[in-house]
Amino acid sequence: MASSHTVLMRLVASAYSIAQKAGMIVRRVIAEGDLDIVEKTCATDLQTKADRLVQMSICSSLARKFPKLTIIGEEDLPSEEVDQELIEDGQWEEILKQPCPTQYSTIKEEDLVVWVDPLDGTKEYTEGCLLDNVTVLIGIAYEGKAIAGIINQPYYNYQAGPDAVLGRTIWGVLGLGAFGFQLKEVPAGKHIITTTRSHNNKLVTDCVTAMNPDDVLRVGGAGNKSLIMLFYPEFIGYCWRGSQRKKIRNIMIQLAINIVLIGKLTDIHGNALQYNKEVKHMNSAGVLATLRNHDYYASRVPESVKNALVP
Repeated sequence: MASSHTVLMRLVASAYSIAQKAGMIVRRVIAEGDLDIVEKTCATDLQTKADRLVQMSICSSLARKFPKLTIIGEEDLPSEEVDQELIEDGQWEEILKQPCPTQYSTIKEEDLVVWVDPLDGTKEYTEGCLLDNVTVLIGIAYEGKAIAGIINQPYYNYQAGPDAVLGRTIWGVLGLGAFGFQLKEVPAGKHIITTTRSHNNKLVTDCVTAMNPDDVLRVGGAGNKSLIMLFYPEFIGYCWRGSQRKKIRNIMIQLAINIVLIGKLTDIHGNALQYNKEVKHMNSAGVLATLRNHDYYASRVPESVKNALVP
């Protein structure tokens, strides 16, 4: 019997369960003590066993259930048989109880593009510190636009003690909302920037300084930055270093849930980012993401930064 649920909601429900399995893989690899680290492009651009296993798990699990999807992963991995233990066939039933936004009710599998960052916050992961900065990211795009996202935080609550339950999964669909977290009360009227902890450079420093922030939160992992934006929705902006490191356009993944709420995401020039399957994977023009006051932040980006980050 054919499912009565729309393709989009079935995909999000499946991706939720797959992301939870991915979080378990991330924790298992570090517990086994062999991260099997390799350098991708330089000493600060690392790939671990967890990156490889999680990408295989996510991409293979999704492809089996949705064979017409376009799936783009961050890691360049050779084609090989995927161990059955990496496959997740489940789906999160609570998501299927939610109504699909009308504008997406007739979407077909082949119309969707899924972007996967299997392990964001690799530096923190390899150092074994600030593990709550680590995230698994799955983003869903339609007609070049981010419309849904899933963020798994494998080590959420890891400092709460040996008996604490680890991990959480946050998800959202544009037009429906974002779920799995609680917003915090914060003071209004301030400008607070969240930006890189370990990859700072002059472009980032100049841009952040020009925003005249009341405070700057330097944290690891762009996915983690997007979560911080969720918790402080009144005044967080995000200045990314753009061309300094080749990345799959996973910024969509990391910030999709924020855009589901009320935010805006552009490159440093104010251009909307595109996520169709033909788009180039290098993000060369930086990122500015806000939940409030995007025009204020965009107007303060120095011309020197704009000139250095060319689309």
